[in-house]
Amino acid sequence: MSQKKQYPGKDIDVEWDGRLCIHIGECGRSKGDLFVGGRDPWCQPDVTDVDNVVDVCQRCPTGALTYTRHDGGEEETPAAKNTVVVANNGPLYVQGELQIDGAAEDMEGVKFRAALCRCGLSKNKPFCDNAHEEGGFVDRGAVGETGDGNGGAAGPLRVKRVANGPLLVNGPFEIVTSSGRVAWSGWKAALCRCGLSKNKPFCDGAHRAGGFEAE
Repeated sequence: MSQKKQYPGKDIDVEWDGRLCIHIGECGRSKGDLFVGGRDPWCQPDVTDVDNVVDVCQRCPTGALTYTRHDGGEEETPAAKNTVVVANNGPLYVQGELQIDGAAEDMEGVKFRAALCRCGLSKNKPFCDNAHEEGGFVDRGAVGETGDGNGGAAGPLRVKRVANGPLLVNGPFEIVTSSGRVAWSGWKAALCRCGLSKNKPFCDGAHRAGGFEAE
Protein backbone atom coordinates (compact mmCIF):
# COMPACT_ATOMS: atom_id res chain seq x y z
CA MET A 1 0.00 0.00 0.00
CA SER A 2 1.39 3.39 -0.98
CA GLN A 3 2.40 5.74 1.82
CA LYS A 4 1.86 8.74 -0.46
CA LYS A 5 -1.51 10.46 -0.89
CA GLN A 6 -2.56 12.88 -3.61
CA TYR A 7 -4.88 15.84 -3.08
CA PRO A 8 -5.73 17.24 -6.52
CA GLY A 9 -6.91 20.77 -7.12
CA LYS A 10 -7.81 22.92 -10.09
CA ASP A 11 -4.62 25.01 -10.08
CA ILE A 12 -2.38 23.05 -7.71
CA ASP A 13 -2.06 19.50 -6.38
CA VAL A 14 -0.74 18.61 -2.92
CA GLU A 15 1.03 15.37 -2.07
CA TRP A 16 1.65 13.97 1.40
CA ASP A 17 4.42 11.40 2.01
CA GLY A 18 3.81 9.39 5.16
CA ARG A 19 7.37 8.07 5.17
CA LEU A 20 8.61 11.53 6.08
CA CYS A 21 5.83 12.97 8.23
CA ILE A 22 6.55 13.35 11.96
CA HIS A 23 3.42 15.44 12.67
CA ILE A 24 5.06 18.77 13.37
CA GLY A 25 1.68 20.36 12.69
CA GLU A 26 2.59 23.31 10.47
CA CYS A 27 -0.18 22.19 8.11
CA GLY A 28 -2.92 21.49 10.62
CA ARG A 29 -2.30 24.69 12.56
CA SER A 30 -2.15 26.92 9.51
CA LYS A 31 -4.91 29.54 9.26
CA GLY A 32 -7.84 28.62 7.05
CA ASP A 33 -9.37 25.40 5.80
CA LEU A 34 -6.63 24.02 3.54
CA PHE A 35 -5.90 21.25 6.06
CA VAL A 36 -8.66 20.17 8.45
CA GLY A 37 -8.20 17.15 10.72
CA GLY A 38 -10.98 14.56 10.50
CA ARG A 39 -12.26 15.90 7.19
CA ASP A 40 -12.31 13.75 4.06
CA PRO A 41 -10.30 14.74 2.16
CA TRP A 42 -7.99 16.19 4.79
CA CYS A 43 -6.46 18.61 2.30
CA GLN A 44 -8.58 20.63 -0.13
CA PRO A 45 -6.35 22.82 -2.35
CA ASP A 46 -9.26 24.64 -3.97
CA VAL A 47 -10.52 26.28 -0.74
CA THR A 48 -7.71 28.85 -0.79
CA ASP A 49 -5.43 30.61 -3.25
CA VAL A 50 -2.42 28.92 -4.81
CA ASP A 51 0.14 31.12 -3.07
CA ASN A 52 -1.23 30.08 0.31
CA VAL A 53 -1.03 26.40 -0.62
CA VAL A 54 2.60 26.90 -1.65
CA ASP A 55 3.42 28.75 1.56
CA VAL A 56 1.88 26.17 3.88
CA CYS A 57 3.47 23.21 2.08
CA GLN A 58 6.89 24.84 2.23
CA ARG A 59 6.51 25.31 5.98
CA CYS A 60 6.68 21.53 6.40
CA PRO A 61 10.24 20.97 7.69
CA THR A 62 10.41 17.28 6.80
CA GLY A 63 9.58 17.38 3.08
CA ALA A 64 6.43 15.34 3.67
CA LEU A 65 4.30 17.95 1.87
CA THR A 66 4.99 18.88 -1.75
CA TYR A 67 2.96 20.47 -4.51
CA THR A 68 2.61 20.58 -8.27
CA ARG A 69 1.26 23.73 -9.90
CA HIS A 70 -0.99 23.85 -12.96
CA ASP A 71 -1.22 27.63 -13.23
CA GLY A 72 2.18 28.20 -14.80
CA GLY A 73 3.66 29.42 -11.53
CA GLU A 74 7.10 28.55 -10.25
CA GLU A 75 7.67 25.20 -8.58
CA GLU A 76 9.64 24.95 -5.34
CA THR A 77 13.25 26.09 -5.44
CA PRO A 78 15.98 25.70 -2.81
CA ALA A 79 16.26 28.18 0.03
CA ALA A 80 18.71 31.04 -0.45
CA LYS A 81 21.07 29.43 2.07
CA ASN A 82 21.66 25.85 3.15
CA THR A 83 20.94 25.48 6.86
CA VAL A 84 20.97 22.78 9.51
CA VAL A 85 18.81 23.55 12.54
CA VAL A 86 19.59 21.52 15.67
CA ALA A 87 16.19 20.92 17.27
CA ASN A 88 15.74 20.86 21.04
CA ASN A 89 15.72 17.12 21.90
CA GLY A 90 14.90 16.41 18.27
CA PRO A 91 16.26 15.97 14.76
CA LEU A 92 18.41 17.98 12.42
CA TYR A 93 16.15 20.11 10.23
CA VAL A 94 17.99 20.59 6.96
CA GLN A 95 16.99 23.04 4.25
CA GLY A 96 18.52 24.02 0.93
CA GLU A 97 19.69 22.36 -2.27
CA LEU A 98 19.82 18.89 -0.75
CA GLN A 99 21.29 15.62 -1.99
CA ILE A 100 20.62 13.11 0.78
CA ASP A 101 22.13 9.63 0.71
CA GLY A 102 19.43 7.10 1.55
CA ALA A 103 16.50 9.06 0.14
CA ALA A 104 14.17 7.15 -2.16
CA GLU A 105 13.94 8.47 -5.71
CA ASP A 106 10.31 9.48 -5.21
CA MET A 107 10.94 11.48 -2.02
CA GLU A 108 10.63 14.79 -3.84
CA GLY A 109 10.35 16.97 -0.76
CA VAL A 110 13.74 16.04 0.68
CA LYS A 111 15.43 17.79 -2.21
CA PHE A 112 14.59 20.99 -0.32
CA ARG A 113 13.58 20.12 3.27
CA ALA A 114 14.32 17.17 5.56
CA ALA A 115 14.38 16.03 9.18
CA LEU A 116 17.38 13.81 9.85
CA CYS A 117 17.72 11.49 12.84
CA ARG A 118 20.39 12.41 15.39
CA CYS A 119 19.31 10.22 18.32
CA GLY A 120 20.31 6.92 16.67
CA LEU A 121 16.91 5.34 17.30
CA SER A 122 14.93 5.97 14.12
CA LYS A 123 13.78 2.95 12.15
CA ASN A 124 13.67 5.16 9.07
CA LYS A 125 17.28 6.37 8.99
CA PRO A 126 18.59 8.73 7.82
CA PHE A 127 15.22 10.38 8.45
CA CYS A 128 13.60 11.10 11.80
CA ASP A 129 10.57 9.04 12.83
CA ASN A 130 10.05 10.64 16.28
CA ALA A 131 11.83 7.75 18.05
CA HIS A 132 13.69 10.38 20.09
CA GLU A 133 10.51 11.05 22.05
CA GLU A 134 10.01 7.52 23.39
CA GLY A 135 13.76 6.93 23.58
CA GLY A 136 14.31 9.81 25.98
CA PHE A 137 16.91 11.55 23.82
CA VAL A 138 18.02 14.80 25.45
CA ASP A 139 20.08 17.51 23.79
CA ARG A 140 18.99 21.13 23.91
CA GLY A 141 20.48 22.09 20.58
CA ALA A 142 23.33 24.33 21.69
CA VAL A 143 26.38 24.60 19.42
CA GLY A 144 29.83 25.58 20.69
CA GLU A 145 31.96 25.55 17.56
CA THR A 146 31.93 28.31 14.94
CA GLY A 147 33.43 26.88 11.72
CA ASP A 148 35.43 28.94 9.24
CA GLY A 149 32.68 31.44 8.44
CA ASN A 150 32.41 30.62 4.74
CA GLY A 151 29.18 28.65 4.65
CA GLY A 152 26.59 31.35 4.10
CA ALA A 153 25.89 30.59 0.46
CA ALA A 154 23.74 28.54 -1.87
CA GLY A 155 24.78 25.45 -3.81
CA PRO A 156 24.44 21.67 -3.56
CA LEU A 157 24.58 20.26 -0.03
CA ARG A 158 25.48 16.59 0.02
CA VAL A 159 24.61 14.46 3.05
CA LYS A 160 26.34 11.08 3.07
CA ARG A 161 25.88 8.28 5.57
CA VAL A 162 29.02 6.67 6.96
CA ALA A 163 28.30 3.02 7.75
CA ASN A 164 27.94 2.71 11.54
CA GLY A 165 29.07 6.32 11.81
CA PRO A 166 28.13 9.97 11.30
CA LEU A 167 26.54 12.00 8.57
CA LEU A 168 29.14 13.69 6.37
CA VAL A 169 27.83 17.02 5.15
CA ASN A 170 29.61 18.70 2.24
CA GLY A 171 28.79 22.04 0.69
CA PRO A 172 28.17 25.56 1.98
CA PHE A 173 25.91 25.60 5.02
CA GLU A 174 25.19 27.16 8.38
CA ILE A 175 24.28 25.38 11.61
CA VAL A 176 21.56 27.09 13.63
CA THR A 177 20.98 26.40 17.33
CA SER A 178 17.54 25.50 18.69
CA SER A 179 17.27 29.08 19.95
CA GLY A 180 17.74 30.44 16.42
CA ARG A 181 21.37 31.59 16.60
CA VAL A 182 23.56 31.02 13.56
CA ALA A 183 26.42 29.30 15.37
CA TRP A 184 28.57 27.60 12.74
CA SER A 185 29.38 28.32 9.12
CA GLY A 186 31.51 26.28 6.77
CA TRP A 187 31.72 23.70 4.01
CA LYS A 188 32.31 20.35 5.68
CA ALA A 189 31.29 18.66 8.93
CA ALA A 190 30.71 15.21 10.41
CA LEU A 191 27.43 15.33 12.32
CA CYS A 192 26.51 12.83 15.03
CA ARG A 193 23.65 10.46 14.26
CA CYS A 194 24.18 7.90 17.05
CA GLY A 195 23.10 10.25 19.84
CA LEU A 196 26.20 9.54 21.91
CA SER A 197 28.62 12.34 21.04
CA LYS A 198 29.59 14.71 23.83
CA ASN A 199 30.16 17.42 21.21
CA LYS A 200 26.74 17.42 19.54
CA PRO A 201 25.80 18.12 16.84
CA PHE A 202 29.31 17.08 15.76
CA CYS A 203 30.66 13.55 15.79
CA ASP A 204 33.36 12.76 18.36
CA GLY A 205 33.80 9.06 17.52
CA ALA A 206 31.49 7.85 20.29
CA HIS A 207 29.63 5.63 17.81
CA ARG A 208 32.55 3.18 17.90
CA ALA A 209 32.52 2.55 21.64
CA GLY A 210 28.72 2.69 21.69
CA GLY A 211 28.34 -0.05 19.08
CA PHE A 212 26.15 2.05 16.81
CA GLU A 213 24.98 0.17 13.72
CA ALA A 214 23.33 1.72 10.70
CA GLU A 215 23.85 1.80 6.95
